[in-house]
Amino acid sequence: MPKPATKQSTSDKPVLLSGGNPQIPKGDGDEPVQAYIRAMPGWKEAVGRQIDELIVRTVPGVKKAVRWNTPFYGIEGKGWFVGYHCFDRYIKVTFFAGTSLDPVPPVASKQPAVRYFHIHEEDQLEETPFESWIKQAAAIDGEFIF
Repeated sequence: MPKPATKQSTSDKPVLLSGGNPQIPKGDGDEPVQAYIRAMPGWKEAVGRQIDELIVRTVPGVKKAVRWNTPFYGIEGKGWFVGYHCFDRYIKVTFFAGTSLDPVPPVASKQPAVRYFHIHEEDQLEETPFESWIKQAAAIDGEFIF
């Protein structure tokens, strides 16, 4: 049976859904993404900030949005290329055209082109391979999911 959503200790924090993902209203631009990152529980907030900074540094002019309690990053006219989502024990980074990346991110999806990269608390986000995936993903057409 899923755990019920719980509120953070301060009333200004968003509700955490089962699995620990922040419930953030949909929105376009940097502010909803930053609200999501601020609401990421525990160690995940620092990693979320690191992911966001790396994407912004790697892809000048990147477009941002939050949909379905998930931050998305894309290129105007080319679609969304990456998103991420909190789970109890890890952050799941989704590369929508992941099978086109070299090397291919390690976790398969039920969707043929999608690949995932999981970041756990004890992991160090190695910026060089992650940055390479971001560059590659941004260079190819993404998904027009909204």
